[in-house]
Order: sequence, then C-alpha cells, then structure tokens
Amino acid sequence: MLKRWLTVVGILAVIAVLAWSFLPPPAGKVAEGDVAPDYSLPDLAGVQQSLPKGKVVLLNFWATWCPPCRKEMPSMIELHKLLQDKGLAIVAASVDKNKSQLTGFVREYNIPFQVVNDADASVSRQYGVFRYPETFLIDRQGVIRFHLIGAVEWTDPTVLKAINTLLAEKTAG
Repeated sequence: MLKRWLTVVGILAVIAVLAWSFLPPPAGKVAEGDVAPDYSLPDLAGVQQSLPKGKVVLLNFWATWCPPCRKEMPSMIELHKLLQDKGLAIVAASVDKNKSQLTGFVREYNIPFQVVNDADASVSRQYGVFRYPETFLIDRQGVIRFHLIGAVEWTDPTVLKAINTLLAEKTAG
C-alpha cells in the first residue's frame, strides 16, 4: 500500500514539474536599467494617473492585507516628508480589490503621497511583480535604477544615501 501511494505521489510530482516548466514567464518583466513602463491607474478619487515624469520616483506595489507592506508604510511616509521637496515622488500602487478597505487604510495611516489602485494587477504584471511589497526606484530619465523585493526601512542611512544620489543627478539634455 505504501509503495503504491509513493508511486502516485511521484507521478503527481513529475506532472507538477512538467506543468510548471511550460508556464509562460511573467509578462513584461522589467529589470534595472530598463525604461520604466508607463501606466494609467485611478487614484482614490477615480482620476487616471500616470508615471510622474522628470522626478525620481519610488513606485511601490503593495496591498493592505500584506503584513510587510503595512510594516514599511510608516517609514515610507517619513521618507516622503524628508524628500518630497527635493524631487522625490512616491507612488503606492495597491493591488487591493476592495476600494473601501484601501481608502480606510490610506485614512488610517494618513498617507500623504499618491496612491493608485491596480485592482486587476495589470500594471503589477507589466512590471513582473508577484510578491509584495516590491519597489522600483526610477531616475529622472525614467530608467529603473533599483528593484527591491520585500519591506524596506526607507529612512535607513544606506537607503537615504542611494535615493539622495539619484536626486542629485541632473536630467539629460
């Protein structure tokens, strides 16, 4: 009986591996050095927003149900306060399907930067995101300079130095 069960499990494992190998790669996967894809996503007022131009952009993909996302939000708010006047634009692209839950979260945390709703995860897929949070730091020319996976302490001196370096770069032309 045990031998038969192990055979069935082995066959299922082989089928799973074969099926996994035929899955297509994430659509639109981007990497550091690529031009950041533009998007059109609604903010909480329903106004369509696109990737800010001519600024250093911190584009963060997140969700209200994601514990690491919730953990990093206070330091992201602090980062906004520190660097908004130096040309940093923070965009928080939420994949939440429940808009009222998203709106409640934004109110609760008093999020001062732009929040857009990627409810169908179309832009997340375009960027190749499949874990949350994932963040892309984009320079003034629209080039992805850093891709970060997982929660980040945004006020850490090393992180601030990297962002300030991008902010100090002049635009081409």
